[in-house]
Amino acid sequence: MDYNKFFGDALDKLHNERRYRVFADLERIAGRFPHAVWHSPKGERNVAIWCSNDYLGMGQHPKVVGAMVETATRVGTGAGGTRNIAGTNHSLIKLEEELADLHGKEAALVFTSGYVSNQTGIATIAKLIPNCLILSDALNHNSMIEGIRQSGIPYTIFRHNDVAHLEELLIANAGRPTLIVCESLYSMDGDVAPLAKFCDLAERYGAMTYVDEVHAVGMYGPRGGGIAERDGVMHRIDVLEGTLAKAFGCLGGYITGSSKLVDAVRSYAPGFIFTTALPPAVCAAATAAIKHLKTSTWERERHQDRAARVKAILNAAGLPVMSSDTHIVPLFVGDPERCKQACDILLEEHSIYIQPINYPTVPKGAERLRITPSPYHDDALIDDLAEALVQVWERLGLPLHAKPMAAE
Repeated sequence: MDYNKFFGDALDKLHNERRYRVFADLERIAGRFPHAVWHSPKGERNVAIWCSNDYLGMGQHPKVVGAMVETATRVGTGAGGTRNIAGTNHSLIKLEEELADLHGKEAALVFTSGYVSNQTGIATIAKLIPNCLILSDALNHNSMIEGIRQSGIPYTIFRHNDVAHLEELLIANAGRPTLIVCESLYSMDGDVAPLAKFCDLAERYGAMTYVDEVHAVGMYGPRGGGIAERDGVMHRIDVLEGTLAKAFGCLGGYITGSSKLVDAVRSYAPGFIFTTALPPAVCAAATAAIKHLKTSTWERERHQDRAARVKAILNAAGLPVMSSDTHIVPLFVGDPERCKQACDILLEEHSIYIQPINYPTVPKGAERLRITPSPYHDDALIDDLAEALVQVWERLGLPLHAKPMAAE
């Protein structure tokens, strides 16, 4: 039996559907972000990155790099194993204390990634609640969906950010233990959940809330606590989940909540118990990033300024910018093949790196470019991006909007 044929057939299907993913070989250079070296088939080339989730450039911040280097030099690289076997390295304890403080919760628990913290966190919490029902937003991330599936708990999907539909479902299941699961900021459309209204419903019907702040921590709120902090509802949400790999520029995921909830997840979650802990140097670097962003507002303010300028310039150029009130700048394409072609042309001819967003990340027909400015994208880079995008749009026959008339 030719087993490789099965794998080849699966790959052919992706190619035929124009969904096969190609990863660019990129080397970021500290101090030059958002510039990077692309190791192309024709040799090294300098490119500008426009789709990084290191939203604030903290992955190159001197405090963060310094903390990592100092800690690795002092205690070594690896964590030595799972926390159950090797013990908890002290840097990890300090990181969890910092995260609990960031979100105003009693405790925090760190996982190896944001994906794992959702996948194992949701599954474990739901399993520990007798007769639990999960109500999940229709656009929740794959990690949350997998956590719900792995829980084996009954679930119902409510329409995206639809308060009325969520209330209908709560009324229909009145008296049943219920876990409401949503994101605070949805990374593909850049829209924000009505967290205060969700909290109102949870309190009215006795439900529990679990909110993914992955794309918002470090980015919003006076200390970078996320949308929940910005909207004044952190104390009303039972579980706040986040990542260390985006605005904080490192690696890892976490949940925060009550001491008993966090201890229960620590004690029951296989995705935590049986996985090697984050290395001390990574924990120290993440702690340095969190501490810095708790007091420094420059990165957040500059970032919002850059995002606003990108939206204004691209809109003025007639490009189909999808509406967003956040730092996410989606550019609608609506066709998988031309979406990939646009990205290839931008990289090969304009030295601009943006990765295409295709199905299953977004529905078929909703393909787009997802642009994420940083505090370090200057006016010249923004102007170059707009000029290159217009050329690509015209070349591929993609529709442009009428350019607004200049003010008289």
